[in-house]
Amino acid sequence: MSEFNPQSALIVGAGTGLSASIARLLSSEGMKVSLAARDTSKLAGLCSEIGAEAYRCDASDPQQVAVLFSNIDKAAGSPDVVIYNPSARERGPIADLDPENVKQALLVTGYGGFLVGQQAARRMASKGAGVILFTGASASIKGYAQSASFAMGKFALRGLAQSMARELQPKGVHVAHINIDGGIRNPERRERMPPADRPDSMLDPDEIAKTYLHLIRQHRSAWTMELEVRPWLENF
Repeated sequence: MSEFNPQSALIVGAGTGLSASIARLLSSEGMKVSLAARDTSKLAGLCSEIGAEAYRCDASDPQQVAVLFSNIDKAAGSPDVVIYNPSARERGPIADLDPENVKQALLVTGYGGFLVGQQAARRMASKGAGVILFTGASASIKGYAQSASFAMGKFALRGLAQSMARELQPKGVHVAHINIDGGIRNPERRERMPPADRPDSMLDPDEIAKTYLHLIRQHRSAWTMELEVRPWLENF
């Protein structure tokens, strides 16, 4: 088998934080980047910067996800790399949670991952190559108090990634789950910036992006199915 040389990437759940860092890095590596989000207006600057195309899509809607992939097939060709970033949550005591909001959180975080993963798998398995990456969180392995919906969704996404990896790896498709165990800094949000005396106490999105690229570039003799990234001051 020749070395995997991805030409195109799709990032679902794109925004101005981690997704933007990944998009810039993949673009700098020569990949044609497509971005998908429910609100594409926030992506105008990024699209102009790196020459990406933005597509409006609710990842929890099967029809919208199918249309997304069909449109990208026509515009840029079937993506070689697909990254799933969306998540949602309903915070609060378990006795007080709104069932409909919890349902929506599960649809976005878990079910949406399935829908996107299914479309990607159909294309990649048929050509025997591809990379599918799912973005996890601390809640992927630890259920915190008053965060039941987030843990439920992220646990589901992690299980999906493990199942897909075992099924698709023999078909040449690399599937991995990245547990981001800590807060990600974002200059556009004050609450997402570390204190001045501890600048590295939050994850740098540009550094996380390098981890995604490493997974994409891994040789099939040493594929990673799951890894964690965390700041050096984050508790385990």
